[in-house]
Amino acid sequence: MGKKAQLDLWIAIPYVVLSLIGIVMVYSASVNIGGLNLATAALHKQVFYVLLGFGVASGGYAIKLQVLRSWHVLLGFAAVVTGTLILVLLVGGTVNGAKSWLMIGPINVQPEEFLKLFIIIFFANYLSSHLASNQQHYWHHVKPALILLFIQGLLVLAQPETGGFAINMSCILIMVLASGQWRHAPTVIISGLFAMYIVMIVVLDHVNVHSAFWLHHYQLQRFAAFVDPFGTRRTIGNQLVNSYLAVSNGGLFGCGLGAGIQKQGYLPEPNTDFILAVISEELGAVTVLIILIILGVLVGHLIRLGNRSSTIFERCFCFGFGTWITVQTLFNAGGVIGALPITGVTLPFISYGGSSTLALAGGIGIALNISRHYRLKSGNTKW
Repeated sequence: MGKKAQLDLWIAIPYVVLSLIGIVMVYSASVNIGGLNLATAALHKQVFYVLLGFGVASGGYAIKLQVLRSWHVLLGFAAVVTGTLILVLLVGGTVNGAKSWLMIGPINVQPEEFLKLFIIIFFANYLSSHLASNQQHYWHHVKPALILLFIQGLLVLAQPETGGFAINMSCILIMVLASGQWRHAPTVIISGLFAMYIVMIVVLDHVNVHSAFWLHHYQLQRFAAFVDPFGTRRTIGNQLVNSYLAVSNGGLFGCGLGAGIQKQGYLPEPNTDFILAVISEELGAVTVLIILIILGVLVGHLIRLGNRSSTIFERCFCFGFGTWITVQTLFNAGGVIGALPITGVTLPFISYGGSSTLALAGGIGIALNISRHYRLKSGNTKW
């Protein structure tokens, strides 16, 4: 059975469909940001990112898992990711209050996106290597990995990117559970919350509570807008109210592709953070539901694959990757409808951006690789 015949369509088809939807909606959402020329440029870039992502996914599918799990490869990955996170804090560009971007000529790289993929691969491999034969003295074995991930988490919080930090912590927690260490879950949760608390104390220590607490700290502005969007609609609640209007205008079937009103200078970041609001206005709630169902099918299959996998690495990776997609989708969709504070995270596979597209593509390729490995080992050709 060749590699093509072993391709897991329950992963590949949702990935391709979501990517194609993303290309169309990025173009539509970008038209009114800077005119037709900018929208065309955004379209060309997104097509390039998606095609490059297909190449990255193909590489992840073809590579031997033993090579991917090599400690030389993983430590090199760790050095690059950690180094770029530090570099971002030193010379990175600031967008919407967060210093998350590394400007390399015309290319903007967001290292935090690749950190998500690194954490899942690294921690899954670490748990597999250190717990497969010895379930005793858990913290003694896992402490070095958690120290590294803690340092990287602090670098993300320092940007500050609380949404990304929360996604990373969620992945780590679920992988701990997937490895069979249920009794250690509370410790992981408390440690993560404590780390966030310490960093927030450091941040707030540099904020003038009386004058700048609500006016200049963008994360607190987002929380205030979440609590009372209509009371702050003329200032910090404006973006959430306009998101409400976009969802309301769309109804069940939308006003038509390209005919949205709220993207015309009312919604901030219509092709990234609020692309789901644009989809809702132009294509309707039914299309939004279909997109969420496709994402749900992908995540559900990853969980199923993780449950069937025979190794800790494969199980933890599938659960960690599924958690990444799930939590990021919930944060994005929850921010659009006001169910959660706006975190600035993108909608997986659909929002504009090269870093997120390529990092997710890497995860897709590895998941396809694990699925092929499972089929070869078990002899199953059908799901």
